[in-house]
Amino acid sequence: MPPASRSPASRYDGTPVRAIYMLERVAEIVGDFEVPGTFEGAERIGSGHINDTFAAWFRTDEGRKRILVQHLNTEIFTEPAGLMENIVRVTSHLRDKLSARHNGDLDRHVLRVIPTKSGANHTEDDYGLWWRAYNFIERAKTYDTVESTELAYQAAKAFGGFIADLADFPADSLIETLPNFHNTPRRFEHLANAIREDSCGRVKAAEQEIRFALDRQQIVSRLIEMHERGLLPTRVTHNDTKLNNVMICDDTGEGICVIDLDTVMPGLSLYDFGDMVRTATSRAAEDEEDLDLVEVELEMFEALVAGFLESAGGVLTHEEVEQLAFSGLLITFEIGVRFLTDYLQGDPYFKIHHPDHNLVRARAQFKLARSIEVAMQEMTAIVGRRLTLA
Repeated sequence: MPPASRSPASRYDGTPVRAIYMLERVAEIVGDFEVPGTFEGAERIGSGHINDTFAAWFRTDEGRKRILVQHLNTEIFTEPAGLMENIVRVTSHLRDKLSARHNGDLDRHVLRVIPTKSGANHTEDDYGLWWRAYNFIERAKTYDTVESTELAYQAAKAFGGFIADLADFPADSLIETLPNFHNTPRRFEHLANAIREDSCGRVKAAEQEIRFALDRQQIVSRLIEMHERGLLPTRVTHNDTKLNNVMICDDTGEGICVIDLDTVMPGLSLYDFGDMVRTATSRAAEDEEDLDLVEVELEMFEALVAGFLESAGGVLTHEEVEQLAFSGLLITFEIGVRFLTDYLQGDPYFKIHHPDHNLVRARAQFKLARSIEVAMQEMTAIVGRRLTLA
């Protein structure tokens, strides 16, 4: 989950002020892209924290069609040229893989960057804002909450397939769009600094959450140390594996396309699986205030393991599989640390809807982490059982 900037004028409303005029910008910018037909209008869509996303409608000889137009937030992604090159290269590789398997309409299974009329992968407007366009996947949608084990299974299968299909891609040739994104020890250092500085006078209000975090310092380095020892391979990873980053087909219920590729970069497969555990094993919202509702659901976890191993099991190492359950604990804890750090620093990164929003988020993440700790033995057994069945 990348951090999200916002205009100070909209501090608590959850929508950047820039979005008010972004819709008007879309009408001007779409003419730069290689799209047949006449532009008719656009609407803001999506629930992402970072970029401004719109569906743009066109009238063509074949009827109304739409594309996805997006403003890329270069305040967060400071190397947009490299980011776009990552996306073009990765999607091209995925298309080659899917084409070899004869998987039907490629545009339903892999995002396609629509070029500009000059052949570029993006355009810039008069204000220096970066814009890009993708094919719009019809008859499919995303879900913000996990409504069933089947949905969890389909999402995990899609993300696992993403890792498997990119297993032979040279991961180190990609740029790190967000360096040290899942460097948990560094995230922990940032928290320690925020506690020490207490620049906003919020430490006292977060004493319980700070104590929870400091008591778990011993877990933060496990995966990085295993990677440094050569036990966990570097892979092309998505790094933001929320359920709503998989398109689910309206007709079949299958997870057909992994989207939101800005954070695709070298990483560990366990970062991706861990974030799935964080976001899919509890039906509670990420900012749930009733902590009694925040609990890991083992049937959801088993669905994730089943889907992930079905599609990625053939490329994962023994050590990767062995750490699947732990990865859920680590990434949940890491995100909680990030929310807590942001709260202590005055909310400079994540969009908030009220002054204590990031503290509420941290509490929910830490409650889920504690629930995973309690269930760790059962979760490990589930992985073993599913590995046997795979």
